[in-house]
Amino acid sequence: MKAVGYIKSLLIDDPEALLDLQLSTPAPGARDLRVAVKAISVNPVDFKVRKRAAPPAGEHKILGYDAAGVVEAVGAEVTLFQPGDEVFYAGSIQRPGTNAELHLVDERIVGRKPKTLSFAQAAALPLTSITAWELLFDRLGARPSKAFDPRTLLIVGGAGGVGSILIQLARRLTGLTIIATASRPETRQWCLDLGAHTVIDHSQPMKPQVDALKLPPVALIASLTGTEGHFPALVEILAPQGKIGLIDDPATLNPMLLKPKSASLHWEAMFARSSYQTADMIAQHDLLDEIAGLIDTGVLRTTHQQSFGFITAANLKRAHALLESGTSIGKIVLEGWE
Repeated sequence: MKAVGYIKSLLIDDPEALLDLQLSTPAPGARDLRVAVKAISVNPVDFKVRKRAAPPAGEHKILGYDAAGVVEAVGAEVTLFQPGDEVFYAGSIQRPGTNAELHLVDERIVGRKPKTLSFAQAAALPLTSITAWELLFDRLGARPSKAFDPRTLLIVGGAGGVGSILIQLARRLTGLTIIATASRPETRQWCLDLGAHTVIDHSQPMKPQVDALKLPPVALIASLTGTEGHFPALVEILAPQGKIGLIDDPATLNPMLLKPKSASLHWEAMFARSSYQTADMIAQHDLLDEIAGLIDTGVLRTTHQQSFGFITAANLKRAHALLESGTSIGKIVLEGWE
């Protein structure tokens, strides 16, 4: 089967940063699906792993944490799916990635593909949808109710993959007031189109901008990018007894800044359930099925924004380079095999 991977951790402009490979067909384990991958999308975790996780000498590593495709074969203990089912999912960081024609994934973290979306449109959704959902409801404790909520949610980095889903979930499923941050006219408009009540510029001091809006207290903050630099300002903005949730990788962070406000800090790592085989691992299957239903009923929309062609090393290198630049909007998708 065809796949795209790497053998050394290299800068993305190196000719061998990503390589086209030919690999053997994998055999499914007891609860595995073997999926014929039709489309993938690219996330910041892809280039972060590529940069810092070199495979052992003489071996390769396959990246990719989003896929949509068709179940080709199932393991002996699979109960949720059968061959021919169309699925979408985000895989596991502990296993070979989705940048392969055939991919193994535990059925408990797989959802049924939204019927109204193409494979490419569906591939844009799993990782960011799981991350946004778990961050909003499991970590920050927002209430899934359209009743008025007298609090404001600040989303730092609203135009990225996770932010694009988080804005929609918060606007469609809660009564929170939503402030997103964006620093360019096109990203500002993207956030407004997705449902943010208002947008501020995170490249400028944020507290004066928030104060000028005269909105309900900012009791919840989702810091999706640049947390290390923004953290003191976010603590200043945060209401007493509020919550900050983050997904990025700050090198340093001073949680003691939160103590005077009795505020709390929450990490969201969507691979935790699959990495540790938690008792509630199947929650991600249920979550993805719910996302599919919300898509098919028009409550949510795909965040697929750019298509980069076939799933090849050259096209994935372009996608990695754009993500590393920090200027992408929504999700980048690749579809099909040459």
